[in-house]
Amino acid sequence: MRQFEGRVAVITGGSRGIGKALALALAERGASVVIGAKTMETGGRLPGSVPETVREIEERGAQALGVRCDVRSEADLQNLVDRTVERFGRLDILVNNAGAMWLQSVEGTPQKRYDLVMAVNARAPFLLAHHCIPHMRQGGWGHIVNLSPPLDPEGIQHMGGKVAYMSSKLNATLMTLGLGKEVAADGIACNTLWTRTLIGTAATQNLGIGNPADWRTEDIVVDAMLAVLEQDPAKFTGNSLMDDEVLAQFKGIDDLSRYRFVPDTEPTPMTWERWDLVAEVAQQMYFSALAAANAPKTPQQ
Repeated sequence: MRQFEGRVAVITGGSRGIGKALALALAERGASVVIGAKTMETGGRLPGSVPETVREIEERGAQALGVRCDVRSEADLQNLVDRTVERFGRLDILVNNAGAMWLQSVEGTPQKRYDLVMAVNARAPFLLAHHCIPHMRQGGWGHIVNLSPPLDPEGIQHMGGKVAYMSSKLNATLMTLGLGKEVAADGIACNTLWTRTLIGTAATQNLGIGNPADWRTEDIVVDAMLAVLEQDPAKFTGNSLMDDEVLAQFKGIDDLSRYRFVPDTEPTPMTWERWDLVAEVAQQMYFSALAAANAPKTPQQ
């Protein structure tokens, strides 16, 4: 299937995990793919790099461009868009996949951590949309997808202990809903996608978020994302979507066993109550230690 033949997709955070898997899937379906991420060399704390993803895209017969991009930098975001249009002459798809997580109380959140999650999760999607929309409008077709949760009154009651992170993600959702209305007449869609369960990426594992029985594989996000990108952007915009609902609606997939991280275990959906428990464990296992390591040193008398 080459349903994205001739399209150009920009993916942030595409050196590993969900972003890389999506890049390869789009390449196999005919798209040219631009990867914007920070990791340009192998051998770091996490596997994967921009050049590795580019090479694997090209091995699938697609064109690729890798751009070093720190999404906290507007100059880098502008450069990512400029390089894309310079190389391919167009820009059709933007997936804001890069994310930052910090699960701590307001009191336990220093400014630099607050600034980090807001810059990566909220500010970068806004600025990239700002820079991409003129090129999508010129082509009369475009998809913007942000990985952020639906607005849920119950969820707002469960923000305690993770206010900075949840605020940043919901900020992206609010932007999406508003932008979806602004650009609908131009044939440009803006939607959000979120997951019913945790996803077993390297980041999830390193941060101690849940356990393998709680996870699905990143393939469910990729398949749901592809289903969203296949829709007519002039007709399908301004939606907050869940991965399993997308697959059921557009692909008729109700059996999700293929996406189990542990083959014989069906993950329990991540309710807000379960999210509170998972976050509390992660706070104790990882985020508290990180906060302590970053705390100002007390001068010795």
